[in-house]
Amino acid sequence: MSEAPRPHTARPVALRAAAISFRGNPFLAPADECFTYEPDALLVMESGRITAFGPHDRLRPTLPEGMEVRAFPDSILCAGFIDTHVHYPQTEMVGSFAGDLLEWLETATFPTEQKFADPVHAARIAKLFLRELLKAGTTTAMVYCTVHPQSVEAFFAESARFDTLMIAGKVLMDRHAPPTLLDKSVTESIDQSEALIARWHGKGRQLYAVTPRFAGSCTEAQLEAAGHLLDRHEGLFLQTHLAESLREVDWIEGLFPQRADYLDIYAHAGLVRPRAVFGHGVHLRERHFCACHETGAALAHCPTSNLFLGSGLFRLFEAMEPRRPVRVGLGTDIGAGTSFSPLATMGGAYKVAALSGHKLDALRAFYLATLGSAHALHLDHRLGQLAPGYDADVCVLDLKATDLLALRTGRSDDIADQLFALMTLGDDRAITATYVAGRCVYDRSRAGNPFRAAAEA
Repeated sequence: MSEAPRPHTARPVALRAAAISFRGNPFLAPADECFTYEPDALLVMESGRITAFGPHDRLRPTLPEGMEVRAFPDSILCAGFIDTHVHYPQTEMVGSFAGDLLEWLETATFPTEQKFADPVHAARIAKLFLRELLKAGTTTAMVYCTVHPQSVEAFFAESARFDTLMIAGKVLMDRHAPPTLLDKSVTESIDQSEALIARWHGKGRQLYAVTPRFAGSCTEAQLEAAGHLLDRHEGLFLQTHLAESLREVDWIEGLFPQRADYLDIYAHAGLVRPRAVFGHGVHLRERHFCACHETGAALAHCPTSNLFLGSGLFRLFEAMEPRRPVRVGLGTDIGAGTSFSPLATMGGAYKVAALSGHKLDALRAFYLATLGSAHALHLDHRLGQLAPGYDADVCVLDLKATDLLALRTGRSDDIADQLFALMTLGDDRAITATYVAGRCVYDRSRAGNPFRAAAEA
């Protein structure tokens, strides 16, 4: 697949604030080799890309005369957050009480997803969902739709309005779900996917993910067809679930007794590959981490979801073992996840790591939500950094968004400590503005409607 066309902005935009960015993985190298902090930075964006980033005093003289610079005091510029695992149809069921994962699917998820046969409903939820992402500072997400093609159409249409880089796809399911959520045949599911790929993949900033829900909802024929679909089109992504709960693992491995384990089910179908993202991966062993490392497949760490459903504790530091690091991104997993905010999700990741005997510092957490997630998606050549040539997706973090946050950050002049306060006390209130392809699509200070589509921004 050729590079997506560059988004267009009518005029250059310059922002001034403190700024952070990553150029490497702090799980694998010292932080000072991976992390950039500019206490007074200038960021210049034009034609959808970052054209300059560095100290304000050095770059300001290079700007055209009369060019306006928007300043954000007591704020931090950061690459837009990237959510590697989220279900947009589950927006309305966040916080639904249920038992474990499999019970929650039956009692909450499947009844909710049946509503997406109605394209009007799908469009309404897509509109709300995308605005929740932008309000939280998220500029790219890997998104599950439902089995209905109209759910995919609604989501990509709304994403295209804001020019966000989104990865999404029609869910594939041909067993173990209500009849109204099952594909009528493997052939029909693949034909529908082919049509959606032709319509959306690589068009503007939209990218397509082949999306078998998980091995428990797919026959072997459906999984193998998904693998063949990936082979037929350049640059497609793959998203599914893996080893989220122990009961799920036992059930699924019983459905495929001819396979060595859960990951081997996917490997046999040709799904363990670059640009494949497996949600959760809570109950994996060393051989699974090695397989992901060797193939370039990634895991999406979804801490608030795992805590909410009691699924288990993801072994982040084992996954990042330097001798065979796995690509790991951060995911909100709405609706089992309990917040759209990557800041709150980082806070959840800290708690999961602490319960596992590790301490997740702020630099590593922010890496996971930005460049780390871009690396997981094999998009770190264009996303996740504040650097010339990168897509101009940026969020502005407010260090004084709440009275408590202002009190906490006011006692600190250390950037790592300020970031840690943001990830433990912050949420969508800490996002002042979100820029997508150089346009301000969300601005908390706008009277009335804080959101503006790309053509309006």
